[in-house]
Amino acid sequence: MQLTRFTDIGLRVLMYLTALAPGQLATIPEIAERFEISRNHLVKVVHFMAQQGWLATSRGKGGGLALAKPPEHFRLGEVVRTLEGAMDLIDCAEPPCALRQGCRLKGVLDVALAAFFQSLDGHTLRDIVASPTGEAIIRLHRGAI
Repeated sequence: MQLTRFTDIGLRVLMYLTALAPGQLATIPEIAERFEISRNHLVKVVHFMAQQGWLATSRGKGGGLALAKPPEHFRLGEVVRTLEGAMDLIDCAEPPCALRQGCRLKGVLDVALAAFFQSLDGHTLRDIVASPTGEAIIRLHRGAI
C-alpha cells in the first residue's frame, strides 16, 4: 500500500506548520521551496485542507496559513482517511474479477486496512513532530536542511 502524493504533501504541510510561533504564518511559496514541490499541486492540497477546517488562511500582503487548531487535535487516521478519500486496496468490480464470487482476499485486505487506520488513530500530529522531527522542522523553517 502506498499513500498518494496528495496525502504525503498534506501531512508535510501540517507538520511544517506546527513549528510556527503564535501569530506567525507560512506562505505557499515558502513551503513549496522548502519541500521542493510543485506550487500548483501545493495550492490544491492547501485549499482542500482549508476547506476541512484544518488551516486558517489569509490572502494578500502579509497573508499566509497556519494550523486552525492545536496539533494534538489532529488524529492521523482521520487526516489520512480524509486526504486519501474513499480507499479500497483492491477493486474486484473493475475490471471484473473471475474469482469475485468465492474469493476472500478483499475481506482480508479490508480488515488489514481497518487495522492500519486504527493504528494511525492512536497518534496525533503532536506525536509525530516530537523530537527529533520537531528539530528537523525548525531547521527546515530556517532553510538549513
